[in-house]
Amino acid sequence: MVQRKFKYCTSADELAGRVRSYNPNSNSELITSAYLYSQQMHASQSRQSGEPYFTHPCAVASILADQRLDDTTIVTALLHDTLEDTRSTEEELSARFGATISGLVDGVTKLTNISTVSMEAKEAENFRKLLLAVSRDPRVIVVKLADRLHNMKTIRHLPAEKRTRKARETMEVYAPLAGRMGMQWMREELENLAFREMYPSEHRALLGRFAKMRREHPNLMEEIISDIRDKLEEVGVEAGVEGRAKKPYSAWRKLNEEKRDFSALSDVLGFRVITTNVDDIYKALGAIHLKWKAVPGRFKDYVSHPKSNGYSSVHTVVSGKYGHIVEIQIRTRDMHLKAEIGVAAHWSYRDGLPVELKTTEDPGYWIRNLTDNFGEEPHESLVELVKLEMYSDQVFCFTPKGRVIRLPKGATPVDFAYMVHTAVGMTCVGAKVNGKRVPLSTRLETGQTVEILTAENQRPNANWEDMAVTGRAKSAIRRAVKTEKMESDIRLGRELARSTLERINKRLTDKALSTAAAALGEKDAQHLLAKMGQMKINGARLIRVLYPELVDSVEKKVQTACKISGLPEGQSRLRTFCCRPLPGERIVGISQRGNGVKVHVIHCEKLADYENQPERWIDLRWTEGTNTGSHKAYLDVTMANSAGVLGRVCTLFGEQNSNISNLKFTDRKSDVYRMEFEIEVRDVEHLYNIQRALDAESDVVVHKRIHGRSPKPKTSVARSA
Repeated sequence: MVQRKFKYCTSADELAGRVRSYNPNSNSELITSAYLYSQQMHASQSRQSGEPYFTHPCAVASILADQRLDDTTIVTALLHDTLEDTRSTEEELSARFGATISGLVDGVTKLTNISTVSMEAKEAENFRKLLLAVSRDPRVIVVKLADRLHNMKTIRHLPAEKRTRKARETMEVYAPLAGRMGMQWMREELENLAFREMYPSEHRALLGRFAKMRREHPNLMEEIISDIRDKLEEVGVEAGVEGRAKKPYSAWRKLNEEKRDFSALSDVLGFRVITTNVDDIYKALGAIHLKWKAVPGRFKDYVSHPKSNGYSSVHTVVSGKYGHIVEIQIRTRDMHLKAEIGVAAHWSYRDGLPVELKTTEDPGYWIRNLTDNFGEEPHESLVELVKLEMYSDQVFCFTPKGRVIRLPKGATPVDFAYMVHTAVGMTCVGAKVNGKRVPLSTRLETGQTVEILTAENQRPNANWEDMAVTGRAKSAIRRAVKTEKMESDIRLGRELARSTLERINKRLTDKALSTAAAALGEKDAQHLLAKMGQMKINGARLIRVLYPELVDSVEKKVQTACKISGLPEGQSRLRTFCCRPLPGERIVGISQRGNGVKVHVIHCEKLADYENQPERWIDLRWTEGTNTGSHKAYLDVTMANSAGVLGRVCTLFGEQNSNISNLKFTDRKSDVYRMEFEIEVRDVEHLYNIQRALDAESDVVVHKRIHGRSPKPKTSVARSA
């Protein structure tokens, strides 16, 4: 298998000479000065292998020199570890080598110090600022990728645990980042090195499979190249043809995606046809399809629809010589150069001159777009969304007016809506694909025309985040739902505060809220109301800080609950969570063999477990008289998703002299939402009165009592504290 090999420079003159070979105007004195300075700074340091540490920055510079990059990038590579690992300072680097190089070295250092796996939220702003800095000069990433490549090539000297962590980080972050920046060769190298470390047995097995195929057909690649050249000559296309074996990781990924085993592995050879112009791309494609049978569903045209990183090429897969499945990529010379070096093309030299490629896009656009789209996302979300953007493959869909919208593979109409405009996504209520109404969870395919249906009062649904695959859509949905939740909590908190104060004949005023917020350490009245809506602050605490003299009189109103008669002497009542009986309901007890009695409603389904144990049944009843105690009851209420409905329902409970102990949303839709209320009632008749009041509320769609509740898990935190 063909491997990319690097010849690392061993002296300042050798490195300066290599750069001068492709850039005659290179500043050799600057490169030599940086070489000697870095060598001096790292003089006392060694790598894990025992080699002098300076061999690493020298190797990184050599890798980038092979890509024919400019002096600034080469010097940055030589100095990239000086700020982090030596006594060198940014001021000294700026004085010696200029502000641009100093800034690039500082950027690489910060990128190195930021964890891409986990990081404290307080560092999120630094991460965001770094992305913005990188977008202004992506050479920071170019140097960092070369740094990671050399570290992966020498990773065998690290401890096993660190090797695994570095390999996973490379596979999850740096390899897809290289691909996203258009440096496909770098991505393949990083993926294969990480794959070898993470799955050594699979890597060895694939190398063995490749070796066997070479033994069976030692000249297969040369024969296919010759056949392609002959066919191109027949149609008058002048082009270069080259072939290579796929990397083990690429083959392994394909086997996993298509659920095949090693014996079915045949498409391990890839070929490139490099033409002189775009017209010849399609002539060559036609000639190849006439020579061999195309594999259905494996044709991709990235010339008419380039990838978001600027990549352009036509891909086809054919059943070639001896039945081997081979992939053939057809592109122009400019497209090939861009595909090989990607973002680095902006600072690359060819034939002694800076490269100027018409296919090269702004390398900082993608990262600037990330910082604009993801707003104030916390770090954990930001890294997740950035990874989503890096891993995306592409599909191309159209608006009804013919505008092309580029999306990741697996994208839905929700992603499409947000890609058209954030305002369109926020008001989306449905979608049509090729004129037919489809669910918002539909996976879009290339070539489809998508029409987004909107409504002025629509708001994003929390479920949309699971439908979306783009970081842009997920971030916008998350922010909108968070804002709506905050507003909903404030509305609910206001109703709870009002009903609480009315119970003690007090009015809810802005001054009362401000006073309570200050006493409870909340930022302002809005934050206090939100906490009440979230049930983090209850009405009792509000009364306690505003009217402490009334606390005793309020608490005296809550008397002990009715007692249960009929319990055997010495036996206590045990709590049950399956039916939660209320005073007034017919009840029965089940003896727990000397450990107490569990009380159930007579129609509780749990009683069926004791049908064959009549000796354990105990006839129980509630003591007679008016019950003034407080018992928990649970109601599942579905109501219209309209302004003021939730407030009216909460008020209804207060009017029925019931207190809301807790509530939570169990489902949210555009037209209705469903909530679970935990309320305090005196007895079953009190609960029936509340349910009749709910029946009379026009915006309550349906409600029912929830009998069973699971006990909350116990923790030892409070006891150990």
